[in-house]
Amino acid sequence: MRLSRLPPTPTVLLCAASLFVLFSLPFSLSANTSVYYYLEIYYKVLSPLGVPQQVITVNGTIPGPLITTTTNWDVVINVLNDLNEPLLLTWDGMQHRRNSWQDGVLGTNCPIPPGWNWTYQFQAKDQIGSFFYFPSLGLQRAAGGFGGITVNNRNTVPVPFAQPDGDFTVFIGDWYTKNHTDLRKLLDEGKELGLPDGVLINGKGPYRYNSTMVPVIVDYETINVEPGKTYRIRVHNIGTSTSLNFRIQNHNLLLVEAEGTYTIQQNFTNLDIHVGQSYSFLVTMDQNASTDYYIVASARFVNELDEQPAWARVTGVAILHYSNSKGVASGPLPDPPNDIYYTSYSMNQAKTIKMNTSAGAARPNPQGSFHYGSINVTHTYLISSVPPLYINDKRRSTLNGISFIPPETPLRLADLHELKGVYALDFPSRPKNRDPRLGRSAINASYKGFIEIVFQNNDTKIHTYHLDGYAFFVVGMDYGEWSKSNRASYNKWDAISRTTTQVYPGAWTAVLVSLDNVGIWNLRSENLDRWYLGEELYVRVADPGGYNRTEMMVPDNVLYCGLLSALQRAQTPHTRSSASSLRVLMSLNFATILVLVLLAIIP
Repeated sequence: MRLSRLPPTPTVLLCAASLFVLFSLPFSLSANTSVYYYLEIYYKVLSPLGVPQQVITVNGTIPGPLITTTTNWDVVINVLNDLNEPLLLTWDGMQHRRNSWQDGVLGTNCPIPPGWNWTYQFQAKDQIGSFFYFPSLGLQRAAGGFGGITVNNRNTVPVPFAQPDGDFTVFIGDWYTKNHTDLRKLLDEGKELGLPDGVLINGKGPYRYNSTMVPVIVDYETINVEPGKTYRIRVHNIGTSTSLNFRIQNHNLLLVEAEGTYTIQQNFTNLDIHVGQSYSFLVTMDQNASTDYYIVASARFVNELDEQPAWARVTGVAILHYSNSKGVASGPLPDPPNDIYYTSYSMNQAKTIKMNTSAGAARPNPQGSFHYGSINVTHTYLISSVPPLYINDKRRSTLNGISFIPPETPLRLADLHELKGVYALDFPSRPKNRDPRLGRSAINASYKGFIEIVFQNNDTKIHTYHLDGYAFFVVGMDYGEWSKSNRASYNKWDAISRTTTQVYPGAWTAVLVSLDNVGIWNLRSENLDRWYLGEELYVRVADPGGYNRTEMMVPDNVLYCGLLSALQRAQTPHTRSSASSLRVLMSLNFATILVLVLLAIIP
């Protein structure tokens, strides 16, 4: 009996038409060592604080899908930009070993045009822990577009605590009811953003714990738990500029991890989490389950709360719900630290967070086997920030007197094509006595160097700084002007290794970085307003053997822009409906796709 050819159903036609797309993506079909995701970035009108506004969603939600992988696995993420402006996603904390091409910032990537899709591919090389992704252009993060990244240990590497009964990812952050485009306009006009309108937890507004403080009923987050069980709660501050204090009513927070490093385990009743920072806690459900409990994220070091409208005074509040709870959460919110105008408590708290040197992480050997404290520093950079100032009649932020201008041609592509004048390797190793200026400045770093970076905060607000491509050792922080004598107080044994550190006003923070990852890497303020106004630079770690000796080759799907625009091939714009079909296709396994295609083409 001869088989009849199946009619060309939409699914079959989709598979046949998309086979070329699938095989043209820059990844190998490895069933056991790769994970695949399809992210559609588009606008929706939501009301997280009771006011309708345009937000940026990922696959229709805020936060977006959690990306889960394992140490050394490949991560393949196809991104559709369905916004009306260019887009880049950056993967905060992922080190992209030898592969800055995937970093998702303007110094290494051309933006994804509206209607286009682009596939990121990177390896979670020698990493574990809790990270996140977000849009890196033009304050887009202030409108959403973010989601979590969890990198699990390989089975051969033990975790330094018992397997939790569950795992939750929690995003906290300040929030404005203005669109991100309106926030950009304020900064472009030389104005401050002002105080946020509230604090969100997982993209939702506060539980109505007080009808005066929360005058509108809004959707709030609920975390459902079982009594007696222990859960891992990964908390990320994804906000615009506000440090937040995190706490759970009547529950201890056992800190176990900070941005990819297992910590010395210690209990906190509350912990300050600064913009861009991530922590993991183990929380045991050991309380009376007669009621629910508050989960709280409240603003730190904001002095004008009593003068603001109700929403500005609102704290982010979610609910911890025991499965056998008999009533709603009640009573006053758990108290924050009693130091509204001072940062000493927060700094002393931060100094207690240290590396667990007896625990393995990505590799079986303990983290402490890398004795960073005995390595000679090859170069020191003292990087100073000051309050915004005016350059050419425009309000700008600076580092060492230079306000960074975003490039039209990515720095890494300019190097590859030997273009001159795109940027300068002239970032000064310390502030100079000269007028502030606009520039596109980078550090010319030496591969295998071991550098000391001291962030000096002469501003009046807390700043946090993040370095792409690396984790660094936070060896010291204190008040006053840094000097060489401060090195005597450095922690040279078990300093926390992380990707983002806070710098308190009128104080300094020192970090040590081993430059073992070639590429061009972004060093920036995670405070979105300061970043937008120019508080960033790039660190160029050149491949010592020449191009493609240590560093990975430029990907086949690289985008071109700026001076290289003529090299860009056209792409047919996608629609959200066609993208949804492709997402279904990518969710199928290879065998299923092959069968469907064969059925479509064999008579």
